Amino acid sequence: MAKWGQGDPRWIVEERADATNVNNWHWTERDASSWSIDKLKSLLLLVSVDNEEGVCKVTEVNKTDGEASINNRKGKLIFFFEWNIQMSWIGTSKTGINYKGTVEIPNLSDENDIDDIDVIIGLAKDEPDTQLLALMKTDGAKKIREALLDYIETLKLEFTQGMILPTVNGVQKEPSQSKPKVEQQAKNPAGQLHRQHPPVGVKIPTCKFNLKDFFMTSPEELYRIFTAQELIQAFTHAPAVVDATKGGKFQLLDGNVNGEFLELVSEERITMKWRYKTWPTEHYATIKLMFCSKNNGTELHVECKGVPVGEEDQTKSGWQRYYFDGIKQTFGYNVRLL
Repeated sequence: MAKWGQGDPRWIVEERADATNVNNWHWTERDASSWSIDKLKSLLLLVSVDNEEGVCKVTEVNKTDGEASINNRKGKLIFFFEWNIQMSWIGTSKTGINYKGTVEIPNLSDENDIDDIDVIIGLAKDEPDTQLLALMKTDGAKKIREALLDYIETLKLEFTQGMILPTVNGVQKEPSQSKPKVEQQAKNPAGQLHRQHPPVGVKIPTCKFNLKDFFMTSPEELYRIFTAQELIQAFTHAPAVVDATKGGKFQLLDGNVNGEFLELVSEERITMKWRYKTWPTEHYATIKLMFCSKNNGTELHVECKGVPVGEEDQTKSGWQRYYFDGIKQTFGYNVRLL
């Protein structure tokens, strides 16, 4: 242990009177989920549009599933948010007739530009057709996107106050870059480098890709292999903790991989948040597995979204080695690569 006043200056607490996060070196995180839910509701409930057909208003925010957080690492702010939002709206025609409708926003995320966010607007069940639906799909969708953009900008401007602290001289210092380290293969699945991620501001550059493979077994059995803890431990040859329920967490390969199940449809598909522990804190890719019966076996389609740029090759090779090849070698399936 270094003596007081010696050693790495990033850790010398006497540079700040309060000894808090010296030079902004340490990774600090602020949970913005509760604040985001309140902010989203307050903004979306203000959405109202009208024309010669009548008036439409968002009347209720029924669902806000997701999370948001802000991280400060070496004076750089990283924003993470991912939301699935459902709302109700009511349209009142000029003749006084009310129509009920729904709005779904399944992909409000830091990975998507505002114009790429889906705003799905429809009428409630058994409601008759009305021109007010067209009003909501055009002007209403525009107003909703404006409210979402307001949320994002407010998150970045107001909620970040105090995340980056001044240094002793009032100037933020950029710490020196350390060389990347390589962990041994046994401790680092997919042979992934502990590389220095490029400096990031409000958004981590990400990519998406698809994988496909064929297994000579049924969709039922292959689905079970991806969700049963004892079977996962068998093909990864490492301890695992798996709660295969919606919202359940998992941790594989001695903690090198972790995530959360978002959707499980038996024998059909699995959607999950998934990350390597070497990725930036709280950044997850979205992985969707689709099990398709074909030629007396199962064709497995894997959609990967939100993988950090520069990590795609290692992620692909990790899935090939630790999932696909591990399953084949452990359970003895005759496999035909596609």
